Amino acid sequence: MRDAVRGGLQRRIFPAARFFALGLGILICVLPAHAQSDPNGTAAVASAHEPDPEIAGTISGTVLDDTGAAVVGARVRLTREDPAKFQEALTGDGGQFLFLNILPGDFHLTITADGFTTQTFSGTLHSGENVSTPQFKLAIAPNVTVVRVSMTKTEAAEKQIKQEEKQRVLGFMPNFYVSYDPNPIPLDSKQKFELAWKTTVNPYSFAIIGAIAGIQQADNSYSGYGQGAQGYGKRYGAGYADFVTGTFIGGALLPSILKQDPRYFYKGTGSTHSRVLYAMANAVICKGDNGRWQPNYSNILGSLAAGGISNAYYPAADRGAALTFENAFIGIGATAAVNVLQEFVVRKLTPHLPAHDPANP
Repeated sequence: MRDAVRGGLQRRIFPAARFFALGLGILICVLPAHAQSDPNGTAAVASAHEPDPEIAGTISGTVLDDTGAAVVGARVRLTREDPAKFQEALTGDGGQFLFLNILPGDFHLTITADGFTTQTFSGTLHSGENVSTPQFKLAIAPNVTVVRVSMTKTEAAEKQIKQEEKQRVLGFMPNFYVSYDPNPIPLDSKQKFELAWKTTVNPYSFAIIGAIAGIQQADNSYSGYGQGAQGYGKRYGAGYADFVTGTFIGGALLPSILKQDPRYFYKGTGSTHSRVLYAMANAVICKGDNGRWQPNYSNILGSLAAGGISNAYYPAADRGAALTFENAFIGIGATAAVNVLQEFVVRKLTPHLPAHDPANP
């Protein structure tokens, strides 16, 4: 019993967020000190608390076609003084776009969409201002014989998924279940299962589970599995089964049935206190496919279901309903901790995000 409790997150429930947390924790522990500091030796996290005389604002707007219908999936590019540095967003269900945490100054917007002419807009954002641009009405492009009025929701969401699949902490650790897009589009069931599949078959997933199984064997956790190659194989198989069931049940199956989004939506703006509260709350709440916040039944019930299934293959001494519920509560706390890391640390370590002005997070 003591071994099972001591195993904590290494046992039973392995949804993607907690699996990611364990791997990130191992990596941070072994990173050289200079990797966590800037070239001048100042801790990177400390820079977030330096006073800024300028107050960031927001830029938002709506993109429509010439009939007044929303254009979903239009690409909006925001550029500042240096055109080579830009931010991009795709318009959401109502054609809206939003850029958060933009520093004051002149800006330029370029709006493009398949089958339509390009539109531009220039303006100036003052300190702390929330700019709402005039509505953009895109005209049909000349010489277009087959006009595609707008990208479908499914296609726009697929574009977002392709971007998320490029998100790898330090260039190799998968970080697929985070959306940095300020205008996220809900995923359909197929896309939720696609994210779960890509996560569970990623080479990093196999490697970190192998490392965890080795640690468990060295500590003789789940002694009923024995030692040697056979014991290691059983621990590895149990760990991977935990990971797969947790990810598919809590990240794909239940979100599809309950119409909930399994991703964490990066906030990136507001006070440190508000961002910490937001990150922690997202352990027990989530966005529904209707865009509204609601209790995260998928994650909670998925953790319990995966823990119950694991009773079929863990040693008899490590089974029981009590530990299933205990580990579910531990998992909720771990998810909250991971979300705080996502909000303040992980983005700085993740390449291949959409290009943006480095003055903005």
